[in-house]
Amino acid sequence: MGGSVSCCISPGESPKIHRREVELEECPITTTEDVSEDTGTYLQHISDRELPDELAQEANPSDHPRASTLFLNKSQTDVREKRKSNYLNHMSPGLLTKKYSSCSTIFLDDSTVSQPNLKSTIKCVALAIYYHIKNRDSNRSLDIFDEKKHPLTREKVPDDYSVVDPEHKLIYRFIRTLFSSAQLTAECAIVTLVYLERLLTYAEMDICPCNWKRIVLGAILLASKVWDDQAVWNVDYCQILKDITVEDMNEMERHFLELLQFNINVPASVYAKYYFDLRSLADDNNLGFPLEPLSNKRAQKLEAISRLCEDKYKDLSKAGMRRSISADNLVGIKNSQAVLS
Repeated sequence: MGGSVSCCISPGESPKIHRREVELEECPITTTEDVSEDTGTYLQHISDRELPDELAQEANPSDHPRASTLFLNKSQTDVREKRKSNYLNHMSPGLLTKKYSSCSTIFLDDSTVSQPNLKSTIKCVALAIYYHIKNRDSNRSLDIFDEKKHPLTREKVPDDYSVVDPEHKLIYRFIRTLFSSAQLTAECAIVTLVYLERLLTYAEMDICPCNWKRIVLGAILLASKVWDDQAVWNVDYCQILKDITVEDMNEMERHFLELLQFNINVPASVYAKYYFDLRSLADDNNLGFPLEPLSNKRAQKLEAISRLCEDKYKDLSKAGMRRSISADNLVGIKNSQAVLS
């Protein structure tokens, strides 16, 4: 368990030897016309069979670090409209609320890519889901995520549950309740968003008013098991959501994994991209991360961390240097003196 886990399952696990021979005899290997006699028989690589042909990895932001995230693209329309409206109406942005560092005071936020701020990250993830729902292309969904067919509470689902878009505050409260009750980390929220967009891409579906709660719940459930060493069990979520059963949680988790094609790997580059795109989304929507003045205690802590990292890199460089001077005729290394002119 950790920040990067991969899982891959093939359809026919551990076939017997005689069964494999029969299958090979019944299904001979075919060759393509493009392959010459010199190159031999054409065999499809396993990586070409894991993903559909029409699903290019470069176009999937949850797999490729260079592809732009879906939520940031969907939010740009509203951001441009807000800027255009403010320009046409000559609206002033008001008092400047952003803090800037000066010679006497340095402002820093406590959010980094390795330790994001929990509250701000959950707000940004909820805002990303809000833009997904608001600017969706259609209402493609699956029955396993339909809230009316699989309700989370015993309360009657409203008749307009599939029409009315949820507000950002409602999405935030739902995610915050799960994270605070299960004591999940901010990194888990970012991985949740990665799985959510991967589901929408792989399954070719949309997150809409009728399915957003169960999709978010499934993504949080999977992200907590992949990221946290001490994961929350499905039965624990039944204590948070009183009216949901363990069987329903297990079925939803199984469908979620199948739709992801059991691809739960989150590279560090993809994680970093989602983190910085969430910060960009926060800046575009005036949801800045909290800034605090740099105190003496925190300055000493940062200095200690930097000194520790510096000593670590020095030890690594010395180890690499010792390996590189293993020739018999080399006694040591003489550092050349710098010439200043």
